[in-house]
Formats: sequence, structure tokens, C-alpha cells
Amino acid sequence: MRVLFVCHRFPFPPSRGGKIRPFNIVKHLTESGHQVTVASLARSADEAVAGAGLSRYCHRYLVEQIGTLPALGRMLLRLPTVVPSSIGYFCSPALKRRVAALAIERSFDLVFVHCSSAAQYVCNLTDVCKILDFGDMDSQKWFEYAQFRSWPLSTGYWLEGRKLEREEARLARRFDLCTCTTLAERETLDSYRTGSSTDWFPNGVDAEYFAPAREPCHPARLCFVGRMDYFPNQQGMFEFCRTVWPELRRRRPALELVIVGADPSPAIRDLGKLPGITVTGSVPDVRPYVRSSVLTLAPLSIARGTQNKILESMALGVPVISSPLAAKGVDAVAGEHLMTASTPAQWTDAVLRLVEEPETRARFAEAARARVLSHHSWPASMRRLDRIIDRARDLHGARAHLAASDVEPVR
Repeated sequence: MRVLFVCHRFPFPPSRGGKIRPFNIVKHLTESGHQVTVASLARSADEAVAGAGLSRYCHRYLVEQIGTLPALGRMLLRLPTVVPSSIGYFCSPALKRRVAALAIERSFDLVFVHCSSAAQYVCNLTDVCKILDFGDMDSQKWFEYAQFRSWPLSTGYWLEGRKLEREEARLARRFDLCTCTTLAERETLDSYRTGSSTDWFPNGVDAEYFAPAREPCHPARLCFVGRMDYFPNQQGMFEFCRTVWPELRRRRPALELVIVGADPSPAIRDLGKLPGITVTGSVPDVRPYVRSSVLTLAPLSIARGTQNKILESMALGVPVISSPLAAKGVDAVAGEHLMTASTPAQWTDAVLRLVEEPETRARFAEAARARVLSHHSWPASMRRLDRIIDRARDLHGARAHLAASDVEPVR
């Protein structure tokens, strides 16, 4: 098949959550013998240059750079309209022109879009099978942001969520089939009652790259991994350090917490001034930090879809303690493959249990790794995707046949 793949973040290198899923889809489609053309956006010239490595995994790629100031300007212009500002942020007139020209120049068998913000580039294509992979339902994340911000930001976030929810429903009707990362996200999509065909396929993890360490971990080191310019990660760590960390240090003064992630804000860097806490900033490889820890944390109050940080820690054989909300995106059983905690007391008890009971830690580590291998491998996820693509093409063919049969012959 000739496949046009469109996504909102250039999917190489696959170094952050928004790039990992589209990269693995592109890689799989190419390895399956399809001719894949990728159209995407880069935030900077450096990102565009770094993305050149994608050429090993696709037939061709188009990339356009979106500058921060023009992107913010397009967001602001959409504030008084019904169009979501996030759609404006990822709008590149240059990429729209190039995709339109390419669609005329080439005859694609499948158009695959990752993320609702990228659907604007192919919405008007009608004579080709189209799949929209929402990934997460982004509108719901804006609603969650609204709960954690004060006015007027809370109102702005709620309004963006409402506009994006309407846009998601509109887009779903323009594609042959729509997918999500988890069953819960699919249920949200189905609640829109668009009548569109839907499905889901999970995120995976490279279990060979994220393999357990042979050396023992540091018996008193905790770890959090995530981009620290991302509000849900910031909010989660602020709350944990405020409500849980003081009690943990009171009961176990030797405990250490390492916060690993790129672009920490000044407020996040200030957490490194607290006793026992280190803020690393960007690191070339997160695996040594996770492997050396007795456990990793995912204390997120705002979370949609799959948290790759949880999957990667589980694959590394390092137990995870998560909020119930963050754990929902992982196909794992709380109390068996990972631990969950909601209140400061529950967090404290869970951490101390893994720190003080090596046999309990070993049991969770082994179960976590086994669960990733059985339920979150990319090969299994991509086999599911293949079946979804076949279904979408059947649906498109059936609709095309029905439309043709409804057309009266010219007299």
C-alpha cells in the first residue's frame, strides 16, 4: 500500500511520549512492505535536522517548521472562534499546501493521522481510506487542567476543552475509522455518539532496550521520570513533595528522590533545594536512573491515555507506585503488577513497603516485567493495528460501493 502518515510532532527521534507511538506505527508499516510518506511538524531547525534519521524508516517525509511566536499567534486568533486554539497551534499553511499537492500528485491507498490536531491536513480528502488515531482524547485533558487552575485560566481551559470536544466529534465523522490508545479513551470517544466506527490498540515498549539491570539497585533511592516543562508532571511532583516527602524523610532520613526530565521550570529546580531531592534536568539516557532506583513514582492527578514512564519502568523490572488515574492507561492489575496510592498516607505506606521489604519489591518487579511482555509489546500491538487497517479498508470499500450504487445513471 501507499500510505500517507500525518502527525503533529515529528516522530524522530522517538524520545518523548508524543513521538514514540507514531514512530512505531511508521516503522511497522514500512517493515510490512508498505510505502510510507510522513508529513509532520518540527518546533525548531535543530529538531528538523535531528529528524532526518526517520528516512531509514519511511519512503519519504515532509517536514515544516512552526515557530513559537507564529504558533501562539494562531492560537490567539482562534480564541474568539469555535475553532480550538490547539488546532491553530499545529497549523502550518506551508504543510497544508504540500500535503494537498502530494495528494494530487500521488494516489494513496491509506491516509493515517495521529492526533486530532493533525487531522486538519487531510480532512478534505474523500476518495481514500482514512484512519484517525486520536491517541488520547485531548479535550478531556483540558477539562482536567481547568480543575487545577484558578480563574481566568480555569475558564479558558474549560472553553478549550469544550471546543475541542466538539471538534473531535466532528472529525470522527470525517474518517472511516477512529482509534485510541486504551479502552477507556475509546469509551470516551464512543460517548460522543457520532456513529463512527472505533477501535483501540495499546502503546508498547521496547523490552530489549528497556531490559532489567544485573546490578542491585540503590536501596533508598526513588525516581520520577518525565518532561518537567509539562504541567501534569509539574503538578504531580509539587503535590508529592509537599504532602508525602516530608513524612517519608521523617521516617527514613536516608531516602533520596531523583527527578529526571528535560526543561525543568525554575519552580521545579527549587525542589532540588529540599533535603534528599535531586533535579537532573535533561539526561542522555533515563535507564541508569530508573535501574538504580528501588521504585519509580507516577503521582499524577492529570493523566490521559498510557503513561510511557510507567511502561518503561515496568519493563526495566523496577516497581511502580502510581495514582489510580495514571494507572488506568496501563493494562495491569493494581496490587499485582504495580501499586497504586491516592492519599499521602497510602503513598507513604506503599513507598516504605517496597523500601523495607526486598521480597515484596522483587515480586512486583518480576510481575511488572512479565506483564509488559505479555500485554504491552509493540509486535502484539502492531498485529492488532493490522487488523484495524483491514477493517477500515473494508468499511471504506463498502461505503464507496454503496455511494456508487445510489448514483443514478446519466441519461
